[in-house]
Amino acid sequence: MKLDVLTVGPLAVRCYFLICPETGEAGIVDPGGDERIILEKIRDLNLKPKYILATHGHGDHVSAAWWLRKKLGVPVAMHEADDEFFRHPMAVQVFAAWGFEPNEPADLLLKDGSIIEIGSTIKLQTIHTPGHSPGSVCFYDGQKYLFTGDTLFVGAVGRTDLPGGDFEQLINSLREKILPLPDETIICPGHDYGEKPFSTLGEEKKNNPYIVEFVLGT
Repeated sequence: MKLDVLTVGPLAVRCYFLICPETGEAGIVDPGGDERIILEKIRDLNLKPKYILATHGHGDHVSAAWWLRKKLGVPVAMHEADDEFFRHPMAVQVFAAWGFEPNEPADLLLKDGSIIEIGSTIKLQTIHTPGHSPGSVCFYDGQKYLFTGDTLFVGAVGRTDLPGGDFEQLINSLREKILPLPDETIICPGHDYGEKPFSTLGEEKKNNPYIVEFVLGT
């Protein structure tokens, strides 16, 4: 898999391009704004988008998804819990105050364990990691990369004080779903909040205070 990245939108979301080198098919993870810049990147790289993938339903991660869906004719995939939660009137009202339009329905509703195939070389596993939001997920390529959205950052974790957040759920998601993965797994977070844009799971086990204190209890 080839990997490219843009920082987009008003809250500086990391939008990832997961590219099959054999076919040029691509998955676009978390298009959180600057849709025309994303489209320009797609055209510059001569990509064939297959899916728009949301790690969760917060507007800063999906605000360009619906525009790109119409422009490119490709489906938006999101966990079923966030597809429902972020179209509820209460959530719409809260995030409208942040300046985000209501989410449109996703085309592909994901569950824990859903497999997403892109081209001939990419097979992503959907890992449901609730806590930051009810339907937060991480996408794991089974070999090297874990796209964590706002579940896990370099040196931190996602906030849980927004509607649908739950700190205990988040810690349990890290403990049960993320820490069993290989230490060499590369963490690709939804924001560049740490000292560096990428990390490994082994490094986070040693240095991330939330994992050290709340998950490992050391």
